[in-house]
Amino acid sequence: MRNFVLMGDSDNAWHNLAVEALLFEGLGAGDRVLYLWQNRNTVVIGRHQNAWKECRVKLLEDEGGRLARRSSGGGAVFHDMGNLNFSFVLPRAEYDVRRQLEVVRRAVARFGIQARFTGRNDLVIEGSGTKFSGNAFKLSRDTALHHGTIMVDVALDRLGRYLAPDDGKLRAKGIDSVRARVANLAEFNPDITIPALSRALRDAFAGEYGPVLPLSVEALDAQRLEALEREFASWDFRLGKALPFDVTLQHRFEWGGVTLELSLKGGVVESARVFSDAMDEAMVATLAPALTGTRYENKALGAALRSLGHPQVDELAEWIENTDLGGHQV
Repeated sequence: MRNFVLMGDSDNAWHNLAVEALLFEGLGAGDRVLYLWQNRNTVVIGRHQNAWKECRVKLLEDEGGRLARRSSGGGAVFHDMGNLNFSFVLPRAEYDVRRQLEVVRRAVARFGIQARFTGRNDLVIEGSGTKFSGNAFKLSRDTALHHGTIMVDVALDRLGRYLAPDDGKLRAKGIDSVRARVANLAEFNPDITIPALSRALRDAFAGEYGPVLPLSVEALDAQRLEALEREFASWDFRLGKALPFDVTLQHRFEWGGVTLELSLKGGVVESARVFSDAMDEAMVATLAPALTGTRYENKALGAALRSLGHPQVDELAEWIENTDLGGHQV
């Protein structure tokens, strides 16, 4: 089994996400990869989020920024050159969130900063509890992707300027501002830099998994990479997921918010779209097919969801079974 470290060669989010997707498709059976990369002035939303509701798209683009959609679940984040992104790509049998995050914990500890994992997907500073890293995950039958952010010296005013969290999320987290809940590592050690942290992550990765080999973007399949970059850059992929629908159902659970947009014909769900910041993107992807073709009534919709046999979906089913569907017509 080989271990590779790949340093990103671009600050274009669409290119960087394409590199990550190509690694996920398969570098080689049994290989592990740590990919380190940066995006310039970018909002990245989760696979199943509505871009128009999560980001002030026009403002972002008017000010030279980019909107990108990643392949994993979770919520929206802001990236600038004060942020370092990391991606672990490894065999699914080796997937261990705690072990992967131990690499990050060891790296920041080199700068005298103690961190711990908490909540759904956060790394926080011991003591203050402020967040400096959010993580998201994607699993296939054979491969696992775990990626996250590390806020070293992010422009927090821009973070709040471009992101537009939904009211349910704000109520769930309290009235505290985004700035009050997050922190840059440079606040705790002004000597920390992106290059120094990158070296520390490389060393911690080697310490956890064994000797590492360098990997370059040039070694990847250039034709496939170009095709993936076109997909990530396309309007349809990034923004074309929010079209007019007849009914909107939305609720926030402990594990994330869900918005169901249902198009009805003859009292039956003709088509469905699902938006969510839930971490389990594979679970979210099963919801629309399950609802399509189902009669628009509490019992039928609940039964369709319960047939998926997933505990979080059962919670959604229970909520739908007990909500007033007539109050959600657009």
